[in-house]
Amino acid sequence: MSSLTDSEDEADQRPGFGHSSGVSDKGAGFVPRKAVRKRPYSEITESGDAGKNGSLRPADARLDDFIKKKQDSGPEMSEAARKMMARMGHKQGEGLGKHGQGRTQIVEASTQRGRRGLGMVVSGLEPSDVEWDFIKEEIVEDEVVEWLPKYSGDIPSLQEMLSWKEIGPKKREIDEETNFCSEETLKMMLSGKSVFDRLEPEEMRRARTRSNPYETIRGVIFLNRAAMKMANMDAILDFMFSNPRKPNGESLVEANELLYFADVCAGPGGFSEYLLWRKKGESKGFGLTLKGSNDFKLEDFYAGPPEMFEPHYGVGGLHGDGDIFNPDNQAAFRKFVLDNTGGQGVHVVMADGGFSVEGQENIQEILSKQLYLCQFLVAVSILRTGGHFVCKLFDLFTPFSVGLVYLMNMIFEQVAIFKPVTSRPANSERYIVCKNLKEDNETVRCYMHEINVDLCRYMSAVSVDDINHIVPLDTLMNDEPFFMYMVNSNENFAKVQAIHLKKIEVFTKNSQLYETRQSEVRKNCLLKWKIPDEVRAAPGRPDPNSVFQSMVKGDSAVLEQGGTVLTQDNLNSIKSLASYSCSVLGDGPTFHILGCGRFHVFRWDNRGKMRWQKLNSTKLELPSKTLLEVQEVQELKGEGKGQRRQTTIHVLDALFLCGEDVRQMSFEKRQEKLGKFVRALRKPTRSDLAYMLKPDVFPLEQIDKVFQRLSMRQIKGSNNPRLCYCNDSGSFFQPAGVSILQTVKEPWIRGYSKSTGRKYWFNILSRESVYECPSGATASVSDCKKNLLTWLWTDGVRVHPDQQHEDPKQLSKDQILAFIKKLRNP
Repeated sequence: MSSLTDSEDEADQRPGFGHSSGVSDKGAGFVPRKAVRKRPYSEITESGDAGKNGSLRPADARLDDFIKKKQDSGPEMSEAARKMMARMGHKQGEGLGKHGQGRTQIVEASTQRGRRGLGMVVSGLEPSDVEWDFIKEEIVEDEVVEWLPKYSGDIPSLQEMLSWKEIGPKKREIDEETNFCSEETLKMMLSGKSVFDRLEPEEMRRARTRSNPYETIRGVIFLNRAAMKMANMDAILDFMFSNPRKPNGESLVEANELLYFADVCAGPGGFSEYLLWRKKGESKGFGLTLKGSNDFKLEDFYAGPPEMFEPHYGVGGLHGDGDIFNPDNQAAFRKFVLDNTGGQGVHVVMADGGFSVEGQENIQEILSKQLYLCQFLVAVSILRTGGHFVCKLFDLFTPFSVGLVYLMNMIFEQVAIFKPVTSRPANSERYIVCKNLKEDNETVRCYMHEINVDLCRYMSAVSVDDINHIVPLDTLMNDEPFFMYMVNSNENFAKVQAIHLKKIEVFTKNSQLYETRQSEVRKNCLLKWKIPDEVRAAPGRPDPNSVFQSMVKGDSAVLEQGGTVLTQDNLNSIKSLASYSCSVLGDGPTFHILGCGRFHVFRWDNRGKMRWQKLNSTKLELPSKTLLEVQEVQELKGEGKGQRRQTTIHVLDALFLCGEDVRQMSFEKRQEKLGKFVRALRKPTRSDLAYMLKPDVFPLEQIDKVFQRLSMRQIKGSNNPRLCYCNDSGSFFQPAGVSILQTVKEPWIRGYSKSTGRKYWFNILSRESVYECPSGATASVSDCKKNLLTWLWTDGVRVHPDQQHEDPKQLSKDQILAFIKKLRNP
């Protein structure tokens, strides 16, 4: 596994292999010159062009003719140059040396290619003015996905599946794998790849860059080409990954739920950066990949918020190795994902594994068999029912690989083999797309697990045996719809690949050729996929004051504090229970925090001149352009000597979330988005980060739920029991009071109709009554602050039966409950 590099194929050193070598696109650019239009390739042989009498004349013969002509005519120079040379003693036809020695003919232009030695000739790729017929090549922008015929049979028992395994001698050749393609197609593909075996990698990359119509799409605003492949597939598949749906068309992501996804064998993380960008802070990603140079590069996520992505490496969590072949790592990652998705699993799994197979490119499929299997196994292990899966594959000629596709077709509603246009057409890369996981999938998952346990033994260097079949060949071939789909898929991919391998060959021979349609193709594709045509730029050093001003556009008053302390005298200012919500306050300071990306978090203490200072008291990660109102609270867990404190950040309200201005949204909508935002930021593996939570918010008429969570507890370091408020998580803190927020803007109030049981809004000035919330009734952040009522639980305020002291001048629990009962039943 040390050679495994879980990344995309953008750095292929030879076309047709789809392996990842860790080399980026940088440095491989090419500034094309105007194409020289000559005769089409079909009229020219591999070694040269046709002479006047029809005989073949090698390309080098034309160069010899040119040199001979120059030798006969002598160097061309101006009359002034001739006179100057004559004054220095030079005689025409003699060399430039003192005694007329030295060469007399012109110096030939260099024909050296790339970095190979002078005089070296690569057979079949000699320089030539050979031409390519661009007209016959179709540029596809409206891609069509063809789905496999649905599996209609029953899923066999695990015992029966285990009998399907066929153990045989280990194979390290693919020449005879013609069950799912023709012999001619297989030979054509293998020979097409072998042309480039002796070619300088940089030379081939330049030809590939010039020849591919889709090449200049690259990564656009994302860190690599893999992100654009996901953007391409997502758009073509009706955004099934960023907006997954059930078979009946309903959203797979429930209301008030994050989009949960997993990225497997996918460092540096282009797939994840795309989804994080597309969902704008309403998604949470989990990643499993190899540690080291192939790890996720979260610091390079410029487009999507990396703060909402959490890598995990199997056994040991952050300290694991990320080896997906290890069954223990698979089990640990599965538990981690299920624990953090409420036991439901993720909505989407993406896998992009690949590794270097230099020198063994033709058997990449055989070498990748366990990687295919483990990516499939992990996906099925962590996907929820109805979830989607996409995984990079290469060739699909062997019964083992085709058997894996067959198993996936059993347990998903729809399966397709698809090659997006962003995947270079000359390589063997393709993707399996699996839509809507069926509920009955456990047997297949267990079978895949057993296969992997065996492969961990058979894939060792000392083993001479291997698992060659996981589904009987007769079963695969007798299922005619499935069999024909796989054959047609392989044939079509191979033909397209062969054409583009030949195109690269031609562009290698003729360095004057380039694909003139690249700019137009890029523009059209980005528009179709809804990706901005912008240049990727690294964020500079954040200046919090500039970031804040760019967000609020000069409206700094939005952070001004307001509100009133709730007393017996102003209690009657509350006119409608349904217009108010309440939440418990801790005893810590309240302030605003500004996120400028990762650990660049700044605070303002809500007093004096606004000045943003680095948040040093606690360690937080916040996405760029995030502005929150928070309270720092000391929470406790446990009892007695085992009791421990932790600094917790209670997020009270949001003004900006990942650059989205939410100030004018309703309080309920802000709270919904804020709840998802905070859940996405939680990282159980990061004990160094302060815990963030959104406090419970209750309708004012249900304030009794607050009192039910109060208890008198012994606090470490205190002699007497203290009043504490208990969270759902089991932690507790000392409360300082209750915030009562007016969530409906005056002159509107909200109520409930006794006749219909529905919520309605009533305008106390116009006497208008409506069932749908009018735009003028939405309480913005400023409205909520201005009308805030704070019920402080100072000494003498009795809210728990075990509290001994009560001041009759202070508002108590009994008075509040009596007032609410009076409003509820006037």
